[in-house]
Amino acid sequence: MAPAAPSVDGATHAVRLRDLQQRIDQLKEQIRRSHTRLSLLSDTILSSGAAGSRASIQLENKLSNLFKVTKALVVLDGAVQYNKSDRSGVLAEQKTIPIFSGSIPPGDHLVQVLVNLRGDGYGVFSYLRGYRFEVRSSHSFTAIEGKTTRLRILAYEKGGATTPLEERPAIRYLEKVVTGLVEAGTAN
Repeated sequence: MAPAAPSVDGATHAVRLRDLQQRIDQLKEQIRRSHTRLSLLSDTILSSGAAGSRASIQLENKLSNLFKVTKALVVLDGAVQYNKSDRSGVLAEQKTIPIFSGSIPPGDHLVQVLVNLRGDGYGVFSYLRGYRFEVRSSHSFTAIEGKTTRLRILAYEKGGATTPLEERPAIRYLEKVVTGLVEAGTAN
């Protein structure tokens, strides 16, 4: 006679099911990212460098010393391009972070940005260290055949000295389209 299978109670089954669902979601995300990369690579190969379009995206920290960046997440067309968390302050010290530089298919694209900040005051303003901020933003742009789109994502402070602290952090975008398929860092 075969030994009986061990019985599993409802709680254990629910935990296993939840773990399995999380793993499935992670695998789906990996497949989606791979598909996006494969699509971009395919477009690059098919264009043989003579056609298509390019994009150069960078995140710039223009915030004052009142704010320290603790996390930056940038997603291009649903694919994570940059995702870093840092409580030590190294991320906050980077004034320019290259996000993406490469070929992209001509057409409409979407960049989504999430920046988490920590208040950073000293002396009379040391209470700011307890403040946490989250800034979310998105921007659509169109990549044009045979041209390069340069997109600067600026984390900055809007308003002035009388603007409440929680309303200051913001994101804005500076977009420049140049003729030709130029690499990042080259003149134009």
